Formats: sequence, structure tokens, C-alpha cells
Amino acid sequence: MAKQTMKDILNRMLNHEELSREEMKNILIGITQSEFPTEQITALLTALQMRGVTVDELLGFRDGILETGVPAILNADRYIDVVGTGGDRKNTFNISTTSCFVIAGAGYKVAKHGNYAATSVSGASNVIQHHGIKFTDNIDRLNRSLNEAGIVYLHAQLFARAMKFVGPIRKALQFPTIFNLLGPLVNPSQPRCQLLGVANLDQMRLYHAVYQKLGIDYGIVNSIDGYDEISLTGNFKVTVGIGSQCGDSTDAPTFSYERIFAPQDLGFDIAKPEELVGGATEEEAAAIFDAVLENRALPAQKNIVLANAAFGIQVLEKGRKSIEECIAIARESIDSGSALRTFKKFVELNS
Repeated sequence: MAKQTMKDILNRMLNHEELSREEMKNILIGITQSEFPTEQITALLTALQMRGVTVDELLGFRDGILETGVPAILNADRYIDVVGTGGDRKNTFNISTTSCFVIAGAGYKVAKHGNYAATSVSGASNVIQHHGIKFTDNIDRLNRSLNEAGIVYLHAQLFARAMKFVGPIRKALQFPTIFNLLGPLVNPSQPRCQLLGVANLDQMRLYHAVYQKLGIDYGIVNSIDGYDEISLTGNFKVTVGIGSQCGDSTDAPTFSYERIFAPQDLGFDIAKPEELVGGATEEEAAAIFDAVLENRALPAQKNIVLANAAFGIQVLEKGRKSIEECIAIARESIDSGSALRTFKKFVELNS
């Protein structure tokens, strides 16, 4: 895309026009080829943020990141990623990452995509690396981890090469941009199942439309009080969309719902916000992660992981199991020690 075309793009943005998926993909590729000056990229990101990003615009940047990045081709048909958008400023412990090991401990396949912390003390990559894991994009090592431990970790910086081209701009802008929305969508293994936590209902509507266009099985969760996961601190909303297109060729019936739950609906007590905090240091966050897997965490910490893992399991099961059954499966993963054994095997294979 020539610079003159970017000028035309910016003029269209000033006229409140929407960009196509293909145009956005080409812009992203152009950014990675240093076709545009910083000022033009800054103007585009600012205009998108002020107007609001459309589904096709978000998908276009996703397409560009995946095309210019490193793919992770995994030898499994059906596996899940559990991830949050971040940005809720709650500094919770690593709930999604812990949930992934509980799901894997229950016998399901997981491809966790993550990065270092942006708005909290410890992101997924922080807690994984703290345990001595060496990040890799070696496909043989990744598949061995998935096949033998049931879980693989994909450190975002090894795969999404486009991000380094916009890193300084994002840092200088100091406000969220379209790139903040892309993290959950650019898992390089492109899983056909995902559980996503979002910080508000506007994001829930956006990702709901995105997932429908991508044709994957999904659950989206949001705690009404602003957590980008099921916090059990109050009511939470869940949107699930499951079809027969994900992972196998059976003609499973479509399963979907949108519902507000109270913690008591699932047999859980209401959690206190201070029980979710990940601590002041990476070490404190890792200690909570360990405590949950070792079944010695605070009841609220364990329950929060059980709730998030259960909705992930329900997506993997195509809704064939009730959420109560899925909670029981997640609980057994922790209580039996299977989640901890899974994590130890993962550490053994990836250190």
C-alpha cells in the first residue's frame, strides 16, 4: 500500500467511513514493511479509537498479524485457549492461566496464549517463566508438550512479529488502541474453541460478533462489577455460542445462551475483592497460582478458578454437559491432584 493510499485512508476516517477487512489487513502488513511514517500510524490508531473499531476492522488487523507472524501448527483437533482482555486494573492473580491447567488436568487439550503483564503485577508469561519455563516457537517441542502434558504455552512475543513495529507508538500514546483488543484473537495456533473474559459489556458484544464471523466455539464472560473474568464478587454475565463446526465432524446441535448468573446459582459463596488480588510482586502471584493447583488456596481463590475452568470445559464439551457437571469435573481435577501433576509434567517438558 503506497503512502498516498494511507492519506486517502485517513481522509476517509475523517469522514467517519469504515474500512474493510482487506484494507485493514493490508495496512497492518504495510506497517510491518515500514511503509508508513509514525505520524500516519499514530493518526490512524487515534481515529479508530475515537470513532470505535468495527468487527471487520478488528478482523483485518488480526488477519495481518497472523499472516506476518509465526504459525503454531498443533497436532490436535479440539483444544481451548482461556484468556482475558486485560485492562480491568484489578490486579487479580493469574486466574485464566491457573484455569488452563485445571482444564488440562481434567483431560482436555489447552493451547494457552499469553504475554507479560501490562496492567497487573503478573501476566501469564510472568507466572510461567517464574517456574523456569523456557519459551519456544519450536513446533516439535510445542506438540510434545500438548501431547504429553495436555497443554502448551505460546508466548506472544515469539509469534506476533507485527507488534514490535507498533510498540513505541502504543507506549507514546498512553491510551488503549485497537491492538489492546487483538491479544485474545491472535493465538498463533488459531484454536477453534475459546473462553474469553472481557472488562465490559461493549467488549462482550464486539467479540460475540467477531467469534460468530470466525465460526469458532466460544464463551465470553464478564463480571458486572468490572472484572475481565468470573470473579464471584457479584453477578456475572456469560454468552456462549457453540455449533458443530468446531473440532469434529459430528452434527452436534447448536448450543448457545446469554445469561446473568449469581455466584449462589452455582453453589459458590460471594468472594471479597481482596481475595482475588495477585499480590504486590511476581513471587506473591506465583505463590497463589501454586496454592490453587496444590489445593491449599483460600476457598474463594479455588472457587474462582473452578468457575472459569468450568465454563471453558462446557465450551469444549459443546454444551453436552451442564455447568454443574463441568464444575464437578474441574473440582475433581484439583482435588485428585491431576491439575498439579499436569503442571509438573508441563514444567518437566518445557524447562
